[in-house]
Amino acid sequence: MGSTGEPWRVGVLFSQSGDTGAIEETQLKGTMLGIAEINAAGGINGREIVPIIYDPTSSTELYSHYARKLLIEDRVTTIFGCYTSTSRKAVLPLVERVNALLWYPTRYEGFEFSPNIIYTGSSPNQNTIELINYLLTTHGNRFYLLGTDYCYPRRTNRIVRDLVCGQGGTIVGEEYLGFGASPNDFRPIIRDLRNNKPDVIFSTVVGQAISHFYQAYTDAGFTPDNMPIGSLNTCEAELRLMGTDVGAGHITAATYFESVENEENDRFVRLFKQRFGEDESTNMCAEAAYFQVHLFAQAVAETNSMDTDTLRPAVLGREIAAPQGRIGIDYKNSHAELWTRIGKADDHGRFDILRESMVALRPDPFLVT
Repeated sequence: MGSTGEPWRVGVLFSQSGDTGAIEETQLKGTMLGIAEINAAGGINGREIVPIIYDPTSSTELYSHYARKLLIEDRVTTIFGCYTSTSRKAVLPLVERVNALLWYPTRYEGFEFSPNIIYTGSSPNQNTIELINYLLTTHGNRFYLLGTDYCYPRRTNRIVRDLVCGQGGTIVGEEYLGFGASPNDFRPIIRDLRNNKPDVIFSTVVGQAISHFYQAYTDAGFTPDNMPIGSLNTCEAELRLMGTDVGAGHITAATYFESVENEENDRFVRLFKQRFGEDESTNMCAEAAYFQVHLFAQAVAETNSMDTDTLRPAVLGREIAAPQGRIGIDYKNSHAELWTRIGKADDHGRFDILRESMVALRPDPFLVT
């Protein structure tokens, strides 16, 4: 592929509608911003990046369908995409079979490795452990676990249960709701919270149901001073959907917040708003989708190839100045070295950063150490 002047063709697979469409659309925007920036600077070795974009509409079946279309019919070898773990797992078998490369910009439950995935979202040691330790220290040790019913919340909550109980805490309740849970679906949860009176709610609810849960919590008269919601998923995009007053005071662990202060992030936020509108906010998912495009471009520029066996070694060990800070890709497990931050939502849809690591943390997806 390096001997012609043809464009570099890549697949882009993020939903623009459905249960997780709102957050995935920000990942699409981060991806397109990165591509536009690279193309405006002359492309990669004089050749532009051309994205082939499909909308799987938050459907697991369509992720699989469009991945096949991209890899078999469109004959791309790199895909930027997927949000939920179910979508990643639906795409992975075909990606491995044809020896393509999936760039996955979403935090996940860990305990996975594929040589055909570059994991640029956080693994459990970079978010879950830090958040639980913070909540135990600052708010109490009686936890209520609430999630969407699929592999990411259930596996994450196994880790949380071990962390909480291992430090003398108690899990006072654990419930799961389906994708697309309606406001009415949260009424039994609210009753359960009244009865159990946890110190902390740990939420792995995803998609539009996040807004429904936070609104139900607010309508019930609960306050984050007495019973905060701690989450790995609730970012600036969800705050905008639910209303900033509804999300204010709740806590999220993330590698990135729009409020991070450094020169690279100032530039990223400025470019994002210039391209998509002043009212648009960046978030951890959009940021990972953005910086992974630049990682890809650097590796392709070095190898002048998109052949997976040639490109992947050039990605491993590579570092880049990302909006969150300087990050890198681990040689051994293809996961990113990322920053860890704890943020509290304010009433303007942003996060006040309460704690952050001094440097990027090495990924430990299998929690070996």
